[in-house]
Amino acid sequence: MDNTNNAIKTYDYIICGGGTAGCALASRLAEDPKLSILLIEAGPPNDKVPASAIPAAVSQVLGTDADWNIQSEPCKELNNRKLHLGRGKFLGGSSGCNGTLCIRGVKQDYDDWGVEGWSGEDMFQYMKKTETFQNKPWFDADMKSHGTNGPLTTAPHDPAPISSLVLNSFQSKGLPFRPDMFTTGETANGCGHVVRTIYKGVRTTSVDYFGKEKQHPNIEILTGHYVDRILLETGSDGIVRASGVKIQDAGGEVKTIQARIEIIMTAGAYGSPAILLRSGIGPQEELSQLGIESKVNLPGVGKNLMDHLVMLSFYEVSKPDVTNDHLIWHTGAREKTAQEYKASRTGFFSQFPFGVFAFARLDERLKDSEIWQKTNQTNGRDPMGTTENQPHVEFWNTECYSPKYMFKDFPPDGHYAFAMATTFYSPRSLGEVTITSTNPTANPRVQHNYLSDPLDMLIFSEGCRLANEIALEGVGTKDIIVGSWPAAHGHDKYTTREDWQQAIRQRADTCYHPGGSCKMGKGSDESAVVDEQLRVRGIANLRIADASIFPTLPSGHPQMAVFAVAEKAADLIKGK
Repeated sequence: MDNTNNAIKTYDYIICGGGTAGCALASRLAEDPKLSILLIEAGPPNDKVPASAIPAAVSQVLGTDADWNIQSEPCKELNNRKLHLGRGKFLGGSSGCNGTLCIRGVKQDYDDWGVEGWSGEDMFQYMKKTETFQNKPWFDADMKSHGTNGPLTTAPHDPAPISSLVLNSFQSKGLPFRPDMFTTGETANGCGHVVRTIYKGVRTTSVDYFGKEKQHPNIEILTGHYVDRILLETGSDGIVRASGVKIQDAGGEVKTIQARIEIIMTAGAYGSPAILLRSGIGPQEELSQLGIESKVNLPGVGKNLMDHLVMLSFYEVSKPDVTNDHLIWHTGAREKTAQEYKASRTGFFSQFPFGVFAFARLDERLKDSEIWQKTNQTNGRDPMGTTENQPHVEFWNTECYSPKYMFKDFPPDGHYAFAMATTFYSPRSLGEVTITSTNPTANPRVQHNYLSDPLDMLIFSEGCRLANEIALEGVGTKDIIVGSWPAAHGHDKYTTREDWQQAIRQRADTCYHPGGSCKMGKGSDESAVVDEQLRVRGIANLRIADASIFPTLPSGHPQMAVFAVAEKAADLIKGK
C-alpha cells in the first residue's frame, strides 16, 4: 500500500463525499457509538458558505468556489452549447444550493427499478423518515405521508399572488388540484403545492443530520480534501477488497487512510464514477487508454448518465405587484429585502422563488405524431416506457424574473414578469462520465447527449407547447399577460412543436438532476455497477450510496430520493 505519511489513520467506515447523501449516512452510522467514521469532503465547512443557509441566495453559491463548476461537453441537440452543471462543493453539497423542493416522484418510478427492497413503498417510507414536517394553517397536508421526527425540517411554501393565478390556470386546462400530491406520489396528472426544505426562513440541509451542536464524537469530518482513489488489495482467496483511500488537499499533500470495515462512495453522479475510474474500476479498454491499470473491469461505470432538462418561458404581466419583482429587481428593492432577511429571516430571501407545480401526461396531445404512433408500446407502457401512473412532464412557475436562464435584463420599475417552466421527465437519451486526467482536483468529462433520442424532443416540445397554452389561455393568467419578456423572447407567438423545438435548442438548460452513472441492478444486468445491497460488483468492502445508483431517474426532484438512498444504505450496513 502506498503511503506518503508516517502515521496511517484507520476508521471503521470511510465515507467519500460530504454532500446530500454523505452527511446523512455518516450521521445514521454514528448512532452506533462503537463505530468510528471519517467523512471526507473536498470543499470547505458549510459555515464558510453562509449563502447555503439562505433559501433564495443560490446565485451566491453556484458559479463560485463553492461550486464544482463542471461544464458539459458540447450538446449537439442544444446548438452545441456547453451547460453549467452546478454541484455544491462544501459540507452539505447540493442540498445547500438546490431548489429546496420535496417532489418525491411517483411510486411507480421506483417500482420500475425492479430491485428487491427498493420499491416505491420502500422509498417513500425512507423519504418520510427524513422529515419533520411543519404545517401551516392554509395548507391541506396529507399528514399520513409526512414524517414528524426526521432531521430535515420541511414546510409548505407561501405562494405569491402570481402562483395562485397559475394554479387557477392549471386547473382550467385540465390539471386537477391535489394539494399535497408531490408528497403522496399518487398523481400523474394534476397540480398542487410543494413542500420545501425551508423552515422559518432558513434552508435545512444534510448537515442538519448532525444536529445543531454537531455532537457526534465518533465522526471525524475532514474538509478541503479530495479523494484521489480507492486502495484495493487482493487476498490469498483471490477476492479484491477495498482497504483504504488515498486523499489529497488543494496544496497537493497526499495522505493514506485505512478502513477496517467499509468504504462508501457518496460523491454523486459525477464524482463517484470519476473516483472509481481513477482507482482502476471501470471499463477496461477506457482505463487502458488513460494509462490506468485495470483492477476490476466494470463496463457500467460512468455510463447510463441521465438528467432532466427544463425550459422557461417568460411573460410580462400588467397587474402591479402580482409577481415579486418589486422585492428584488426594482430600485432599492434588493437592499431593502436583504436588510429584512438579516433582521428577521423573512421576506424575499426567506423562500425559494418557485411557485406552484403540476404533473401532466401528454398521450392525447401526441396521437397525431407519426413517431409516437410507430414506436412500439408493450405491457401497458407508452413509447417512453412509462405507465399511465407516471407523468411525462412537470410544470411550475417562477414568482419573479430569473436571470439564470440566459437573459440578463430585468423588469424595470413598474414592470413585472414570471416564467412558466417545463421539466422533461423519463429521458431515453443516455450520457456518460469519463475522466481525462488522474488528477483528483480535475473535473470529469461529462457528455449528457441530451435529446439525442427523437422521442425526447417530441415530449419536451409538446410539454413546452402546453405550458405556453396554460399561461396564455388559462383562466388565472390569460387576462394579465401583455407579452413575453423580454419582447424579443417571443414565446407568446409560438404555436407549433417546431417553434418550441427551436426554442429548446437555443435556451433549454439542465435541472441539475444527474443520476444513473453507477446504476444498481440485478446480477443478470451486466451494466449494473452495484447490487441491491449497494455493493460494488467484484469488490468487497466497497459501496455506493448516492444518485449515481439510480437505474432510472424518478419523475421528481432528486434530493428526497437521495436522502432515501442514504437512509436505506445505513439500514443495509446495519443489517436491518
